[in-house]
Amino acid sequence: MIAILQDNPLLLLFVIAAIGWPLGRVEIGGVRLGVAAVLFTGLAVGALSPDLRLPEIVYLIGLVIFVYTVGLNSGSIFFASLRRKGLRDNLLVAGILASAAGLAIAASKLFGIHAAEAAGLFAGSLTNTPALAGALEFLSASAPPNLVDSLLAEPVVAYSISYPMGVLGMILAVYLIQRLWRIDYSKEAQRADFRRTTQLDNRTIRITRTAATNLTIAELSKKEGWNVVFGRIKRGDELELATTFVQFQQGDLVTVVGPPEELERVTNRLGEVSREQLDLDRSELDYQRVFVSNPQVAGHTLRSLNLPQQFGAVITRVRRGDILLVPNGDTVLELGDRVRVLTKRDHLKAVTSFLGDSYRAVSEIDVLTLSLGIALGVLLGLIPIPLPGGLSLKLGMAGGPLIVALVLGAIGRTGPFLWNIPYSTNLTLRQFGLVLFLAGIGSRAGYTFVSTVTQGNGLLLFAAGVFITFFAALSMLWAGYRLLKIPMGLLAGMLAGLGTQPALLSFASEQSGDELPNLGYASVYPIATIAKIVLAQIILVVLI
Repeated sequence: MIAILQDNPLLLLFVIAAIGWPLGRVEIGGVRLGVAAVLFTGLAVGALSPDLRLPEIVYLIGLVIFVYTVGLNSGSIFFASLRRKGLRDNLLVAGILASAAGLAIAASKLFGIHAAEAAGLFAGSLTNTPALAGALEFLSASAPPNLVDSLLAEPVVAYSISYPMGVLGMILAVYLIQRLWRIDYSKEAQRADFRRTTQLDNRTIRITRTAATNLTIAELSKKEGWNVVFGRIKRGDELELATTFVQFQQGDLVTVVGPPEELERVTNRLGEVSREQLDLDRSELDYQRVFVSNPQVAGHTLRSLNLPQQFGAVITRVRRGDILLVPNGDTVLELGDRVRVLTKRDHLKAVTSFLGDSYRAVSEIDVLTLSLGIALGVLLGLIPIPLPGGLSLKLGMAGGPLIVALVLGAIGRTGPFLWNIPYSTNLTLRQFGLVLFLAGIGSRAGYTFVSTVTQGNGLLLFAAGVFITFFAALSMLWAGYRLLKIPMGLLAGMLAGLGTQPALLSFASEQSGDELPNLGYASVYPIATIAKIVLAQIILVVLI
């Protein structure tokens, strides 16, 4: 069997994936390793023989696909967060990561840990695969040809030893801190004025307040800061769309869509809840759920599409993946969005045709823009960045594509080029790329892993990794909560972003019961990933 796998790399790849994937879904103490189990399966298979290893191109392709799709999905959120308190939050994350890198260097000097192992220890204790990839690329480019294979195994082994406690340690840190400090997540979310958008309701309101009749809907919404959409308006026996130019009159009935808390604010300002439910009357105005699959529509704001003027239609809800969004004029539609369109019955066909509504179309990939974006990222990763002392480092296959994807994801569209890809397709590509990478590096380091654990300094690496993990987690929680007064739900998400750790994000979301952890995760994830890629290489520069 070993001989068959040695001669058939493709078979080896899918055997590792087929075994590792279900193992990652097994819960132990409420925690799952997830796709990281593929790495450990690769190590186990690679340990059987030094010749059981996948070609280098396998993990490089997987890495590039993974980081590029992550960047595309995070671009708009990341740059938007910088306009709020994102700069402060990202500086905090960068400071913690720099301190953790300093600990890895100190551990190397004090305990004789090899430079390559220290870089892998840093990446594993903070659970970041792209950082490991950055270290591997640096070693591949700088090590003597006859030592490359042995040196490449060292960071992977250290990563694998420290990774499990990197996951469990951060979850344990959040659990202990929330018990010690008696965190009330719901009160903190209210204090942070966080508005949930995971639940949208529909309400019919009767206009009874005179002050609500002095301004148009657009002017009222801007003045009050409402996060809602107005749908139908009934004046006498006439039922029309509640466009932004409409000005209310006493006795009007209007339907409003938004989060429950926002609907209460709007009701108090406009009048009272009506027993008449206009949304149940579909005789004149009707609605339909439509997939956005037209590339000419995606990447444009709702304001620029002029749906009320073109079709007499408004979009009242946008579903992107598992998230419900309250649309406004600045909302940019993306391929794969599922929107609810409200318009006259005889206009539905035209609006549907304009938006696309093709499930098959949103399942396809624009190979041109995907390939062009990745090529730009790879080129950026090849550019050497000079350091003091005549040294240099590169962003490599992990950092270059990530930075380019962040920018392109925020831009969305450049002329005819639509950079973003459908949400579901993005997730599929991301998952596939990560499996390729983990299977590749695991199989190539498995044989060395076993010898290090059984005969080498495996226990020392494990202890050092635990210390770095808890230092980073506890420092982040203390500084963020006690000094900067960041709500714990948001802070736990930021810690998950610092560790680029979905398992911690899932745990934090369960504890908080709202979307604050997701917001914190997305706001710092890109900087955390880039910083760790660079710091892993700096560790090598300092120690080699």
